[in-house]
Amino acid sequence: MALDINQLNATTKRFYLKQMIDNIFASNALMQRWKSNGVYSTQDGGSQIYVPVAYATTTAAGSYSGSQTLDTADNEQFTAAVFNWVYYWANITILRSDELKNSGISQAVDLLKSKIEIAEKSLKSVMGTDIFNTGTDTTKIVGLRAAVLASGTYGGIARASNSWWNATALTTTTLSIPALRGLCGDVTIDNSKPTVHITTQDQFDKFYGLLQPQQRFADEKANGGFTHIMFEGKPVIVDSHCPSGYWFALNEEYIKMQAHSDENFRFEPFQKPVNQNVSYAKIFWSGALIVNNPRMQGVFTSLT
Repeated sequence: MALDINQLNATTKRFYLKQMIDNIFASNALMQRWKSNGVYSTQDGGSQIYVPVAYATTTAAGSYSGSQTLDTADNEQFTAAVFNWVYYWANITILRSDELKNSGISQAVDLLKSKIEIAEKSLKSVMGTDIFNTGTDTTKIVGLRAAVLASGTYGGIARASNSWWNATALTTTTLSIPALRGLCGDVTIDNSKPTVHITTQDQFDKFYGLLQPQQRFADEKANGGFTHIMFEGKPVIVDSHCPSGYWFALNEEYIKMQAHSDENFRFEPFQKPVNQNVSYAKIFWSGALIVNNPRMQGVFTSLT
């Protein structure tokens, strides 16, 4: 027999939805890592996401002697970066004619599973790619190629007049250990330094060749099973969605993948339109990628 609407909804939520969400995270190196280390989180409400940013120290500070008068003047120290919610969806449509051809409970469930897998693959690809986008399409996540830059406007703050909001973006063309050490040094302040490196398979392979054999060690369990090697104690990971020529040195202490708590892969149940013999459901996600301290992030943009 074919599954009715109630069975479709119950079967999807009970057996497939959580698996689908887990697979979306597990297929993308950065999303998998961010889910496991707390970078991925949820919040509710708000027309936009406002992120307080400290950009200056207190000027009324220093040494003094005896009864010297102490400065109590205030100075501007904070502003706010502003990020818009963006929205993603994937459709699951089952034609009644296909249900009838696949009648029998096991065949109907297999059809449903196949349809959900297609929606899953679509969200994997779209969201995994958009994490790295340039921010020019306002319907998409403002990605790392917009956040980790030293020009333009990010989070509503113009970098031309606020140099403290600049990341370190280098047009280095040849990957080398000294160049990588230089990039990491540029985005290190005291003990705050990059926690992960993200790049392409080509650059990963080249980096592997630069290392001495005794340096090639890693713990795959710490990074969701993704193959990686270490640089100065931090993982270098391949993400298939990373654009060609890029190498990101990210400090995840200052990165948030913020999802809306009411739209965090929400399943909208199957229903039937009045003018078609089909059933359709949708998966929805809303959120934003936020880098609240770009100066602690670095990137090579032109590796060949």
